[in-house]
Amino acid sequence: MADLFTSESFVMDVLLLAAIVIAYYPVYQHPFFNFDDPVYVVNNPHIAAGLSWDTVAWAFSTFYQFNWHPLTWISHAFDVQLFHLVPAGHHVMNVLLHAANVLLLCWVLRHATGYVGRSAMVAALFALHPINVESVAWVAERKNLLSMFFLLLGMGAYRWYASAASENILRAQRGRFAAPKSRADLARYALMTLCFALGLMAKPQIITFPFILLLWDYWPLGRMANPDGKWLAGTATEPLLPARSFWWLVKEKIPLFAICAASAVVTVIAQRAGGAVATLRNDPLRLRLTNAIVSYGRYLGKAVWPSKLAPLYPHSLQLPLWQVVLSLLVLLAITALVIVQRKQRYLLVGWLWFLGTLVPMIGLVQVGNQAMADRYAYLPFIGLFIMACWPVAELVALVEAPIAAVRTLSALLLLILVIVTDQQLGYWANNVDLWTHTLAVTSGNYIAHDNLAHLLMDQGPKETKDALANYQAALDIYPDDPNSLLALAQYNQQHGKLPEAIARYEQVVRVMPAGPARADLLTKEGLVYLDMHDTASAHACFANAVAMDPENVSGWLGLGVAAEQSGDLQAAIENYKHANSVQPLKITYLLLAKALEESGDISAAQVARGHAQLLPDDKGTTQTFSGGRLQR
Repeated sequence: MADLFTSESFVMDVLLLAAIVIAYYPVYQHPFFNFDDPVYVVNNPHIAAGLSWDTVAWAFSTFYQFNWHPLTWISHAFDVQLFHLVPAGHHVMNVLLHAANVLLLCWVLRHATGYVGRSAMVAALFALHPINVESVAWVAERKNLLSMFFLLLGMGAYRWYASAASENILRAQRGRFAAPKSRADLARYALMTLCFALGLMAKPQIITFPFILLLWDYWPLGRMANPDGKWLAGTATEPLLPARSFWWLVKEKIPLFAICAASAVVTVIAQRAGGAVATLRNDPLRLRLTNAIVSYGRYLGKAVWPSKLAPLYPHSLQLPLWQVVLSLLVLLAITALVIVQRKQRYLLVGWLWFLGTLVPMIGLVQVGNQAMADRYAYLPFIGLFIMACWPVAELVALVEAPIAAVRTLSALLLLILVIVTDQQLGYWANNVDLWTHTLAVTSGNYIAHDNLAHLLMDQGPKETKDALANYQAALDIYPDDPNSLLALAQYNQQHGKLPEAIARYEQVVRVMPAGPARADLLTKEGLVYLDMHDTASAHACFANAVAMDPENVSGWLGLGVAAEQSGDLQAAIENYKHANSVQPLKITYLLLAKALEESGDISAAQVARGHAQLLPDDKGTTQTFSGGRLQR
């Protein structure tokens, strides 16, 4: 066994690293993805400033983007500190983390099971399966890679704790010393617990960690006893600990379950604070259950035949009955198989690993617009890979197949995965290509139409027609899509189609929940009314905006302009002063100075102009409110 862990295992590790480099080397040329990467990194001022104590404090105190994952924010800030906003470095760090996870998985498996070849094959499938491209090629999915890194470290620490504790207990039973637990055991347990906590601080998807450890106790560690107290064998070596009951092993993990509960509470608070959790009214329980069943079936299909992969699979309001029935039958059939073959405990462990680790992401608690996601398979598919590799290896040993033939077939399978992974990675090389591909392999995907339209609009006038067509396609799928409505409103406003712009703004205001975002929309609508010289309607929009969000500076500015156009200089002056009390801006002081001059208060106007000279230009607000409004 020692030779296996010093020679063959080293060769396997080198081959795994080489395969990852071959498969993922093009990623350093990729841009940031225009979905989540901007809000996570590029346009996030806390991250774009690099790593500092202020950034660390913000990371631990914020629910930004509906999550509490401080280690993820710190990781992104660290990348910015090293590579600034050049995407190549951020992508390479993702690949390095994926490579570390692959090696850790191989190490954890072979030390727990004693099998080098099988462990390496599981790790190779994990390394090269095309469904994991999303987790590696998408900078914003750093959280996926980072949480997996700490989970695997925790699994390694757990085996270290279990094996060391076994020695203490066995020696105590032999009378060599009395204490079944030592400080060293507690330290190892604390290390494992720390790894779990750090993983949760990267992404709470690993909340099933204590359940994974219970499966690990069953196989391959063999710590779980039958009801009669006898060993549950099934590993390559002797069991690690004297037989323990299921409930003893559960009690052993009470600190981990307590951490799970705390993480769940924080996650729910963060996601509800941002409105990310769908209500039962919007997503009924029946729809969630049927979607979960079908999604399990679709994940199995993509594990075997990884085609039509996309960064977003939209929800369907009515899933075909045949899909629900077929998926349910497949799930029941596999469950029955692993129960019948329960002597092959790796089958039950692999299947429960797959089913259980997907529970937090399967949509029973719906977060976001996706029905399922490739990135959610990063952890669960390890169970399927175990289910595939162990029985094949046992069959090969049973029939005494030539080792050269087995290695050749394995290499051929991995080569096919490299080719498909390279093809999938190619879509991520260009944002337009990725969203175009997404529309080709999914249906009813209004979010893909939105994102493609934004990209095309940014490419200039030649692509405007296609951009508008995609916005309209999104509205044909989902008439209340706020992104398309807002984009078309702004386009009509910029091109002088003011009545059409008002109609779009009114639509998007109706579907936007009350809050700062809706107040901002009302301000934009008010500006269109000002351009139409409909002062009364403009005033109503601005008044509603500041009532909804008193910190809306543009709303107060708009009220001032509307009052000035109505001839009420005193009201204009008061509104400009209120805007400056919220946020002093150069344009606000200039407008205030103009209103004061018109009211005859020349000295106050000069003071306002003096304040304006001390402030920098706010280009966006200045361009919006200056126009002819500073001209006498």
